[in-house]
Amino acid sequence: MILGLGIDLVQIDAFGAQLDDAASHFTRATFTEGEVAYARSAPSGEPARHLAARYAAKEAAVKALDLACARAGIDAPRLSLNAIEVVCDERGRPRLELYGAAAELATRLGADRTWVSLSHDGPSAVATVLMERLA
Repeated sequence: MILGLGIDLVQIDAFGAQLDDAASHFTRATFTEGEVAYARSAPSGEPARHLAARYAAKEAAVKALDLACARAGIDAPRLSLNAIEVVCDERGRPRLELYGAAAELATRLGADRTWVSLSHDGPSAVATVLMERLA
């Protein structure tokens, strides 16, 4: 059973400028150390491209959780984006790890599985997240 679906689109250049703002704590407040390390080590040499896709996935996950809350009649809490992590499996496919309030909410909603798809091309990065209950 599909509980929630979210999609988000990010403009990479504008996003990269936000990442480059040394006075901002945006990167530390939004991404895990693992996500930043992955983006910096990516063969493309364009960390902003990879972080933009991960940011889109985090926003899409929040939208999917919000939709699931609405369907369940639950007030959706405000979630910290660094409680949602995009990691890669052994074949390089992205998946989500949820922590803290995000994990608690997913458990409360009965979300047994999340699906994530990332893409970046030209000036944009996009992500789609689906939350599913198996039983």
